[in-house]
Amino acid sequence: MKLLLAKSDEEIRSTFPIMKQLRPHLSEEHYVSRIKHMQEQYGYQLLVLVDEAQVKACSGYKIGESLAWGKYLYVDDLITDQESRSRGYANQLFDWLETEAQRQECNGLHLDSGVQRHDAHRFYLKQKMKIAAYHFDKAYD
Repeated sequence: MKLLLAKSDEEIRSTFPIMKQLRPHLSEEHYVSRIKHMQEQYGYQLLVLVDEAQVKACSGYKIGESLAWGKYLYVDDLITDQESRSRGYANQLFDWLETEAQRQECNGLHLDSGVQRHDAHRFYLKQKMKIAAYHFDKAYD
C-alpha cells in the first residue's frame, strides 16, 4: 500500500471513479482540468491511496487560515471505494492528513459532511472529531 499526492494528469485521472462516488455531479471530461485549476489557484492537494496497484481511496484538502480557526487543514473530500470499505483505508488517509496538519503547524483539521452521511459521521466521531458548527449555504443558479 502507498500514499501519494496526485500531480500528473494520469494520477489525477485515476481517482475519478472513486471521487465520482462522493461527487456524482462531476464529469470525467473536465475532472483533470478542474483538479489542476484548484491546485494552481487554491492550493488543493489530492492524496491517493493505492493498494494492489489500484486506487482504493482518496482525499482532497487544502491549507487555509482564518480569524476563527487560525491556520488549518481543510478536508474537501474523503472517499474510499465502495467495494473496498472496512479495510482501514480511510484510517490511513485520516492519519496522514493529521500528520500533515501538524507538519504544516496547523491549529486543527476541519471538514464538512452532508447530514445524510451517517457512516461518515460515525467514522469522524471515532477519529475524535466533534460536531462544532452548523454549515449554511445558499446556492446561486
